[in-house]
Amino acid sequence: MTETILLDPTDERTPLARPLTPRRGELRRTVGLLDISKPRGDVFLNRLAELFTERRPELVVARFRKPTFTKPAPVDLRREIAEKCTFVIEALAD
Repeated sequence: MTETILLDPTDERTPLARPLTPRRGELRRTVGLLDISKPRGDVFLNRLAELFTERRPELVVARFRKPTFTKPAPVDLRREIAEKCTFVIEALAD
């Protein structure tokens, strides 16, 4: 397993070295992009959607949005994401 430096958004003074999660074979199926409704999160997810479409055209990109960032995603939204997606990327931004 390869080590990499990941920045922890709660404390960037000392970057943490963490192992990357091993990939489980080829990426196929559906990637969910979850916007938690913070400002500019959609900008980040729009760019990710463009990159996935350009570099991994075999993937289906599904977009989701929480009603507010101040509360957990509603149960129905979480259930929909779990049923439709192989994996999810959540956008945090300001």
